[in-house]
Amino acid sequence: MTTDKLSRPQLFKGIALFTPGGDLIYCIDPNKQGRWHLHLCTALQEILDLPEPPHFLVPCYTATIDHWLDPHSHRVRTFAEAYPAVIRHQAVLNAIFSTDDLVWQTAPWQEGLCDRMVLTTYRSSFPQLWEDHDLVVNLDLSQPVPKYSQPVIAAQNVQQKTQCYVLRLFVAGHSANTERILQNLHEMLERSLGYPYTMKVVDVLTNPEQAEIDQVSATPTLVKVWPHPIRRIVGDLDNDEKLLQMLGAKEKN
Repeated sequence: MTTDKLSRPQLFKGIALFTPGGDLIYCIDPNKQGRWHLHLCTALQEILDLPEPPHFLVPCYTATIDHWLDPHSHRVRTFAEAYPAVIRHQAVLNAIFSTDDLVWQTAPWQEGLCDRMVLTTYRSSFPQLWEDHDLVVNLDLSQPVPKYSQPVIAAQNVQQKTQCYVLRLFVAGHSANTERILQNLHEMLERSLGYPYTMKVVDVLTNPEQAEIDQVSATPTLVKVWPHPIRRIVGDLDNDEKLLQMLGAKEKN
């Protein structure tokens, strides 16, 4: 995840757009303006060098959240929903939107729009969307011209910028403990790591091949893929000092 401020406005709307390959671009809008889909698709086109904005991903691969003030109770309420194709990413969504262990609702499937066979017809024209680039980007809509935080797209593309980190967190299934670990890591990295980074969450139960590639035999395991040398820490992910030592990083002043 690219570094940004930990604090979130009390009232905001947010949207996350995933790709079939598992990359993520999202934005947080305290002004609740809208038209996020256009900005997110345009940013994906630029980042991944696509022939055109991938509007066909909407709404099938989106998740939305709204923190709003109930005029009757004067309490902040939250409505969050994700489409079936991305509902499994709840832990990641809670981390980027700082919503702890919020349970997301499943949005109704859009007949005629989200048919997997129809979506697959785009694969030959947009092959980058079906690849995993370890990409998590926060699109900044507070600027007059929308800009996105500099992404770390893939280890082989990052080698010219040594002050970037590519991390993989291996977990076993979705649980409250997984969400706690992810939230704690997100907070520590945002607070202490002085460089841009991406952190890809890999469930070894559904993606054992990736665990084998990274030689992961126990969970949770955090692997630093880049910069070299590759390092890992198993089990104890609550010790900030050990984590920063493993990353070879110094705390920000």
